[in-house]
Amino acid sequence: MASHKVTLRFTQGVHVPYHSELHTCLLEALEDSRIPVEYQCREGFCGSCRVKLLKGKVGYKSKPLAFIQDGEILPCCCHPLSDIEIS
Repeated sequence: MASHKVTLRFTQGVHVPYHSELHTCLLEALEDSRIPVEYQCREGFCGSCRVKLLKGKVGYKSKPLAFIQDGEILPCCCHPLSDIEIS
């Protein structure tokens, strides 16, 4: 079971904990910490939850179908593989 720190640049560096035994994706960790994130599909189809990954690495349980550019991630379907920083 992995635990990682998620630093949110868009909220002046607030830290959110991610625990793989509690969260299936980054979006769940953000919601548990009451961080508002735009989303619609929760499965990587629409891309509305797209954020910038500034530091660290994430993995996907399945490849997202939404188009994302280099440096972007989809919190609805990714999980941290290390401590990360997003914007």
